[in-house]
Amino acid sequence: MRRSHVTTVSLLVALAVASCTNAKDVLEPSAITPPATSGPTAPGSTATTVPATSPAAPATTTAGAATATTPLTSAQSAAILSKTRLQIAPIVGASVEAATPLTAELQTRAKQRGITLAGSADQTATHVLKGYFSAISEGKDTTVIYVWDVYDPSGNRLHRINGQMKAPSVNSGAGAGADSWKAVSPATMQAIADQTIDQFAAFLGGKAG
Repeated sequence: MRRSHVTTVSLLVALAVASCTNAKDVLEPSAITPPATSGPTAPGSTATTVPATSPAAPATTTAGAATATTPLTSAQSAAILSKTRLQIAPIVGASVEAATPLTAELQTRAKQRGITLAGSADQTATHVLKGYFSAISEGKDTTVIYVWDVYDPSGNRLHRINGQMKAPSVNSGAGAGADSWKAVSPATMQAIADQTIDQFAAFLGGKAG
């Protein structure tokens, strides 16, 4: 009887050890998580796969670059300028002697750029250019400050062109005020006219683009 009891206890111990071994096998991470080099996951498996980096990112960058504005060709720019009829309002601030070479060069430069100038009474003007000028003499130099406002036929301001130009005075005795214009050479006013038309043409091209 005693021997039978010992045998029974031994069998229970053996079963307990076997049970622990089986539980360890089941709880081992390798038993439920496939190794990195394993093949496709079997149907019904609960293992999750980390998605690879999406290859769509480079495509998005390429698509964004494709939306960049295409520069206008010279033919397109010429077509835009040829349809423009520019009306120049009376110049404010400059003397008649200074405004005369300015307006003359505005006409010449506009023609060179393919822009048609409209008269003061022309109702077909597409743009109106109004200029405001001042001249300041300091020593032997005179600085001409100018501002041009570009309007549409309805009076809405579309653009502003401004700058200044310094040139040696043609009259070293000129001082501040109205006499400063006596020191401004025609070449200075012509250079301002050239810059004005060039910047106006660039505005038309940029707006169209």
